[in-house]
Amino acid sequence: MEPTNRTARIAGFFYLLLIVSGIFSILYVPSELILWDNAAETVQNITSSQLLFKLGILGNLVCFTCFIAVPVVLYRLLRSVNQEQAALMVVFALTSVPISYLNIVNHMDVLALIDNVQYANIHGVDSLNSEVMLLLESFNNGTLVAHFFWGLWLFPFGYIVYQSGFLPKFFGVMLMLGCIGYLIDFLGYFLFEGYGGSLVSDIAGIPASVGEIGICLWLLIKGVGTNKINKGDGAIAHG
Repeated sequence: MEPTNRTARIAGFFYLLLIVSGIFSILYVPSELILWDNAAETVQNITSSQLLFKLGILGNLVCFTCFIAVPVVLYRLLRSVNQEQAALMVVFALTSVPISYLNIVNHMDVLALIDNVQYANIHGVDSLNSEVMLLLESFNNGTLVAHFFWGLWLFPFGYIVYQSGFLPKFFGVMLMLGCIGYLIDFLGYFLFEGYGGSLVSDIAGIPASVGEIGICLWLLIKGVGTNKINKGDGAIAHG
């Protein structure tokens, strides 16, 4: 296996792990446990399914750790195409990581609060339920801030993919559109109440999903499909 193909497949592997762990921890676990209009049932769900909630926390740790590995490995693969854009891609991606790591503390605090029997005895069950929901909302707010950078890194990434000549231009376009979709989501959730139930919110995330899942599988299965990248101008030199 040529070095560039090996690097591409390493990037694809970490990207796949990022996507799977992200879907599990950011989408699946909350959908199973959290009812935003029913604090009491939410607390009951988390209390009775603490293992699932903890697995969600571990999934977040895996996801955000992979979000360190993915841009770094992609930088090694793509810097010959456009080093400035590759560096910008890494900066935007890595900026989100400390935000995301610190944000996990909100979910760990939820577990600590639920396990604190004295809190409910002193302050009452309703107060505990309200505090849990506030922590869950704080986690969502932190995720929204990270969401901004999850979008920004896709534009230089997509631009390099489009430029590369050894990766499909279609995925490059989808990644750049995915950046716009993420930013629309960020502004929508931040500025407009009820945005989450709108048609725009349903459509905005499609390009990023297509682009990220597509490029992930392409890197993992196909690699770069070439023998060597000419480091002078990013073109392909077939051996």
